Amino acid sequence: MTLNTLYDLVRHSVKEFASRIAFSMFDGEDVTYAEVGRRIAKVQDILTGAGLRPGDKVALLSSNMPNWGVCYYAVTSAGLVVVPILPDFTGEELDMIIAHSEAKALLVSDRLFTKLSKTTVASLNVVVRTKNLGVISQKVHAQGSTAVPAPEDLAVIIYTSGTTSKPKGVMLSHAALCAQVDLSASIFPIHSEDVFLSVLPLSHTYECSIGMIYPFSKGARVVYLDRPPTASALMPALRQVRPTVMLIVPLIIEKIYRHQVLAKFNSNNFWRTLYRVGFMRRYLHRVAGKKLLKLFGGRLRFLGIGGAKLDGDAEKFMMEARIPYSIGYGLTETAPLLAGAAPSQVRLGSTGPQAPGVELRLVNVNPETRQGEIVARTPSVMMGYYKNPEATREAFTSDGWFRTGDLGEFDKDGWLYIKGRLKNMIVGPSGENIYPEDIESVLNSHVCIADSIVTQREGRLVALVHFNREELESMLDDWREEWATKKEALEAKTEQLKKELVAYVNAKVNRFSRISEVVEQKKEFEKTPTLKIKRFLYNTTHRKHEKEGSKSGATHANAALPADKPQA
Repeated sequence: MTLNTLYDLVRHSVKEFASRIAFSMFDGEDVTYAEVGRRIAKVQDILTGAGLRPGDKVALLSSNMPNWGVCYYAVTSAGLVVVPILPDFTGEELDMIIAHSEAKALLVSDRLFTKLSKTTVASLNVVVRTKNLGVISQKVHAQGSTAVPAPEDLAVIIYTSGTTSKPKGVMLSHAALCAQVDLSASIFPIHSEDVFLSVLPLSHTYECSIGMIYPFSKGARVVYLDRPPTASALMPALRQVRPTVMLIVPLIIEKIYRHQVLAKFNSNNFWRTLYRVGFMRRYLHRVAGKKLLKLFGGRLRFLGIGGAKLDGDAEKFMMEARIPYSIGYGLTETAPLLAGAAPSQVRLGSTGPQAPGVELRLVNVNPETRQGEIVARTPSVMMGYYKNPEATREAFTSDGWFRTGDLGEFDKDGWLYIKGRLKNMIVGPSGENIYPEDIESVLNSHVCIADSIVTQREGRLVALVHFNREELESMLDDWREEWATKKEALEAKTEQLKKELVAYVNAKVNRFSRISEVVEQKKEFEKTPTLKIKRFLYNTTHRKHEKEGSKSGATHANAALPADKPQA
């Protein structure tokens, strides 16, 4: 059955799967598809009772819970426009987004409500609590209306968490979001018996489209955590839920690899020696993979990874461990999926071929590297940036293809390999293209590094690193006798490690990607709500350009490139 609007999707699924469980809270309530339908009607009654009409905007600011999906569908299936907002925006950013979107109503969870200003709350027709769908405040009492949306109608405005400037509102139609169902199914089919464990914010397009809309269309069940996916929170949920499908960001699997797998095999000379031998490493990875799959509940058949570039060593482990993983590629502006492959088809370092129904090509290709900017033509492309025609024009080529802002290359079979962000690329002294993401991937593979950024300063490549303090402190036992205090020992170890890191990185990268210096970033890097480092805060070259632009009155309307993407 072809679903062209979210109204069609809701009607179909509520009727077809009425008795099945749609959404669950871990250790909490189960909500059937039929109950979702009843709650949708309740929310729509509240909104129309506050004077809202088709086309009006409704902000959705909530932590993950069954009623998040209820609210999302209640708004979109009524012909209104939902504005899902990432929960980690600052209070000031939240006020700005609600004002910019012209939202007339707000659906909000308790903790996030406290981040909003009184002025913002007072400007809204009605504010509804997502936890119990009760009204918190209502300024307008008037009868509004609903309408059956058309496929080309605006359904959602999503504000991207740009790494280089203020967020921009991506406008997605009903047709664009529904096309994601077929795109996802063409890569990895699911069925009504599947169970998803959801740990990423639903306001992130990746989780919303593939982790909520897709399973809802097939009668599957989605279970939500009510806390961040730390090891202590995730392990009990995995044991109890035993998911068949799960979407995660690279950070989660990289932590498991570094702190569980790699730490074990680097713990002494015996394991280190075995691990260096290729066939033994593959055997050890296979054993570790069996244990990991058991930790995941023993039923996992699809582990989707997206949101950032996955560390190469971590991916090699997953491949050799036979974890059923897949790396997708896409952006908020494409709702998001553009490329991907089933777990049985994955190739190391690739996001897979273009998805069926999607066309990808490269523009401005470097003849030596065969790399160019990836541009896309897809049924899921955005309608544009809300109230930002200039940025919208700049986002498309003259013949209407969407500019992703990513550099990539295709192999002879048409498999896509992402090289980095166009705006992040550093030009070397002899014109070489240097991708900081590749160098950062090497840095982040080191057990002592929590996060890193590579930038250019006075023509030299400098690595800013935030050390894993726990790992550093665990190394101090052999140093304590030589130094008067733990602090002195830690500082000495840090200085030694900086030198070792320069050698470590430079042995693994090409000659023009070698770093000159490691600088410690003592505080954690400031990140966007989708956990990407705000590069502009640490990139001196970028700061210089921003300063010069502001002096000359230049605008940076397109400075914030799409940040919400399952792989880059």
